[in-house]
Amino acid sequence: MEARLPAHLEVSSYIRAVQAEGGFGTVLSKGERDAGTIMLVLVENGENARAYERMPGLDGTRAWHCTRRQEPGADFSALIDSRLAFSDYIEKRGFQDPDLWIVELDVAKPERFIGLGV
Repeated sequence: MEARLPAHLEVSSYIRAVQAEGGFGTVLSKGERDAGTIMLVLVENGENARAYERMPGLDGTRAWHCTRRQEPGADFSALIDSRLAFSDYIEKRGFQDPDLWIVELDVAKPERFIGLGV
């Protein structure tokens, strides 16, 4: 079994790495200190939000997967609706899993911090 970094240390490392690149990172919701799961909300200049969570694979590994994207709005009203729907999803995930850390990272090309070259 692979040793796992405590959640609070992993969260801190993401935030520090993003800040070192001139970005902003913040904890939206604290989960269980050591064994909690992590959801990363990745944005670029406050736009184009994506939620990433680790999902177990058939081979026993846990890879990052995009579980929700904020849809771009055709007009201002649609954009607001999209942002509300995305926020509702994040809030519901937090209620479903009280051990879940929800962390927002706002930096250019944020997927690179989780090993995805999107």
